[in-house]
Amino acid sequence: MPIVWLKEPHAEKERFFQAIGESNGRALRTWPVSFQHFPETNARAAACLARAKKQPKSAVGYALKLAFLKGRYNWARRYFAAHPDDLALCWQGLTGTRRVFMEGARDAGAARLFSELAPLPGYKTLDPEGVNAESSVPRVPSFFDDVTPDPALLDQIRGKLTARESRRKDVGQGQKRTTDCPYLFVPLQVPDDSQMVLFAGWVGSMEGFINAIATAARDLPDGWHLRLKEHPSSRIRLTDQINALIADGARLELDNETDSFAQLRASRGVLTCNSSMGLQAMFHDVPVITTGRCFYAMRGLTKHAGDAATLRDLMGRAPALQFDPEFRARFLTWLAKDYYIGETEKGFDQDAIKKRIAEARACSGNPAPSAKSD
Repeated sequence: MPIVWLKEPHAEKERFFQAIGESNGRALRTWPVSFQHFPETNARAAACLARAKKQPKSAVGYALKLAFLKGRYNWARRYFAAHPDDLALCWQGLTGTRRVFMEGARDAGAARLFSELAPLPGYKTLDPEGVNAESSVPRVPSFFDDVTPDPALLDQIRGKLTARESRRKDVGQGQKRTTDCPYLFVPLQVPDDSQMVLFAGWVGSMEGFINAIATAARDLPDGWHLRLKEHPSSRIRLTDQINALIADGARLELDNETDSFAQLRASRGVLTCNSSMGLQAMFHDVPVITTGRCFYAMRGLTKHAGDAATLRDLMGRAPALQFDPEFRARFLTWLAKDYYIGETEKGFDQDAIKKRIAEARACSGNPAPSAKSD
């Protein structure tokens, strides 16, 4: 089955796509438009524009971008209708033009695969349904009952978890000593990342998340605080907002200097909207509280605060936060062995890739390739 993807300027992404396509894949270096509409064109384009990270600032800009997305959707749908055995491959596929590419493929009945970085070092995500909160990871704990935990593998992964290199001079990964006072660690996310734009849930945004946790922190036990660190890749500074809340008496501390994992290990738990560090904290046997949509927010793995009242209640019970270690071990083992695509010095796991391709074909509108397909 031929695999088709949008040419990626990032070498690491393109290398992964080449491994998926092997000898039967190709990148679309140009992507034309078509203005012969389908009945679904208007709705699909509008929905994709609503998800775009950069929203048009004027009515004219909105109309132009909407017309562009309509044209891209029409072309993608016609392409896959004419090539029913082709599989659509895309990086993330959550917003904008990547989204309409995948929507056009879906409406034409084509198989699809969404790719993304994995929260675990040495792995990538490849999923026929989506990535992050829209992934196919089962949300039912009983699904993992038959998984045999692999403590050696989990120890190996934990040893490879390191803090992200900082792109900001004011956010580092130094060895400053953490406090002995009890705290929950809050690794902040990139405000305009799709995780926050699309899956923030009731807090709405990173600004809303910070305000919500500042309010909830009032219910922490005496002597406790929330210890925040800004994301090392974020171009949007949150320092002023946080410092203003601290000056107003919020029980927050901002530490942009100390290594993120040093702060995590010294904490009594991690509080996050839906950060990858929430998942990584599980490798360090740390309780986790989530507020947003994420695939790992399951009973036993985390405590989920789906509203302000629940978050305040969890803050009041911070010393007693617990999790199910056996469930966590099964879940993390399944992610590493059965879900994510691993990479070694020999390359990406081709057996795992072939399994994902078969799954994508099975859940598409065209489950059986034609006889002429490779």
